[in-house]
Amino acid sequence: MTAHKWQFTSRFRRHAFGWRSDTPIQRIKEALAEIKAVARKEPVLAADGAVSLLEKLSPALEQVDSSSGALGTAVNRTIDTLVPIIAKADVDPRVRQRWLERLWRALQDDDIPYIESLGEHWGDLCVTSDLAMVWVDEFLPLVEHVWSSRSTGHGFFKGTSACLASLYAAGRHDQLLTLLERAPFKWWHDRQWGVKALAAMGKKAEAVRYAEQSRGLNDPGWMIAEACEAILLSSGLAEDAYRRYAIEANQGTTNLATFRAIAKKYPNVPPEQILRDLVASTPGTEGKWFAAAKDAGLFNVAIDLATTSPTDPRTLARAARDFAESQPEFAVAAGLASLRWISLGHGYDITGADVIDAYSAVMQAASKAGVDAHQIKTQIGDLLASTPTGNQLMKAVLAHHLTT
Repeated sequence: MTAHKWQFTSRFRRHAFGWRSDTPIQRIKEALAEIKAVARKEPVLAADGAVSLLEKLSPALEQVDSSSGALGTAVNRTIDTLVPIIAKADVDPRVRQRWLERLWRALQDDDIPYIESLGEHWGDLCVTSDLAMVWVDEFLPLVEHVWSSRSTGHGFFKGTSACLASLYAAGRHDQLLTLLERAPFKWWHDRQWGVKALAAMGKKAEAVRYAEQSRGLNDPGWMIAEACEAILLSSGLAEDAYRRYAIEANQGTTNLATFRAIAKKYPNVPPEQILRDLVASTPGTEGKWFAAAKDAGLFNVAIDLATTSPTDPRTLARAARDFAESQPEFAVAAGLASLRWISLGHGYDITGADVIDAYSAVMQAASKAGVDAHQIKTQIGDLLASTPTGNQLMKAVLAHHLTT
């Protein structure tokens, strides 16, 4: 293998970083960029560099404060990026075995831990079923011992995930399922391999039942739903998948992201139906789906939602401004809704500038819609008057505008 001096190696010495996480996250990004650049021309060299980085991560990060979760997320993304680079490298099985031995030592020394999720990728790292069986022979006796009824206490073996992943990669599905029956707890982290094994054996209905039986107090329901949804979709049962799992399996960081994910996965389901199902799943928060309805072009539905329960006034004002030309009637309604929720005390740290922004958006949209300005001002005045205690900020800010 070509000798190569990696820039990242000197930056990932043991205890190289203090307690702040921003610098190590940046160094991780730089190391990934360096490895990916080499991978384009020398994939084997890049794979060896990937193994080196994974070896160095935990020792270098031991003193870093990871309580925010940002560092853990960065490391998990690093593993997801590096595993395919290692797996795709075309090398002799003996070279790959040496890489795996190095990674296993790194996993054993991972005290915090940071790289424990690497075990879930062990089957991919083995590449071949023969090499996977080599590692099954390495891991299985210890897993059986820890899971034995004769075992005392609550033993833990760092190679458990790697053992299950290796059994799956080796095609030893029956053996994997038998082993899982000996597990002391029904933990999704382990039982996901049973679901995969049953699906690979063509027992898809049984795989869904097995996954559902894995639900527990601390198990990630969305992961279980995601696995079941994928099985049903692969079986051509899209209607069943949508009805049973679509909402739970596709939760995004925002309501809009959730709607988009489901709409993309289920193109045969009308967007309005998806939206109404999502709204029904979160009663009392209809206004939070306003952006999703607007994004889908369901403008009447969007206004219904925005007037049913509190909706972020800034989001409404922005919609009024953005759609003043193309959908002026919608824009007027959105702007008036923005002012209404402000008058009722909703919105975070609302300022006079926010009030003026919403008012200006309404007036601009009204002009495009051909609505008389005096009529809009009267509506706004009535809105302020109907507020039980009145909104002094809005009254002060709009006093001059409403009388001219």
